[in-house]
Amino acid sequence: MQTPHLALDTRSRVFVALTAAFVTALLIADLTGGKFFRLQLFSIGGYEFVTHSVGMLSFPITFLLTDLLNEYYGAKAARFVTLVGLGCAAMAFLLVLVGRALPVAPESPLPQAAFEQVFGMSNRLYVASLTAYLVGQLSDISLFGLLKRLTAGRLVWLRATGSTVVSQALDSFVVTFILFYGAAGADGRMPETSTLLGIAATGYILKFVLALGLTPLIYLGRWWLHRRFGLQPLPATA
Repeated sequence: MQTPHLALDTRSRVFVALTAAFVTALLIADLTGGKFFRLQLFSIGGYEFVTHSVGMLSFPITFLLTDLLNEYYGAKAARFVTLVGLGCAAMAFLLVLVGRALPVAPESPLPQAAFEQVFGMSNRLYVASLTAYLVGQLSDISLFGLLKRLTAGRLVWLRATGSTVVSQALDSFVVTFILFYGAAGADGRMPETSTLLGIAATGYILKFVLALGLTPLIYLGRWWLHRRFGLQPLPATA
């Protein structure tokens, strides 16, 4: 007896593709988060704008994809993909941890020290990143649906940008406080709450600008999904 081939309709294939893109953006953000870049545009209170993690370049894409998933598949599907991303990120962390623990071979093209420099992100940073990711994504999904219902499905820019800027704020403050609260700095002193608030706020400015910049892309995404695949957004009551 032949096993029937898996047949996916257009809607299912698009869902798989969006999920794959979501997980890719999340993992790249985590893997590249250890490098920081600086663009000397201007400074406020000693903070040079823009100084931030390279992972910040791909992480906002996850919010864009969450909005598209929410728009076409509903909040339940968007939450499912968020949890899939969390599981994939946790699995990646465990695999990297095992790879770091294995003894390095003499003929290895990458020495252990270099491997550690690339993948040796602290456990605390990873926990902070994943916790902030979960809080940010779930709040983004809820706010997106709420704004869609309040506007009866109109004003796409409002629900896309509004949900993202609020959820990114939560993400910034959660990751900052988990990462730095109770951790002594280079001078041996614990950071004050005002210092943590300043770090979170300055980091959020970049996220806010990126959220605004990505707003046109949700319109482009809606156009492409309709034009290429004939998909229609779910009604505001869904």
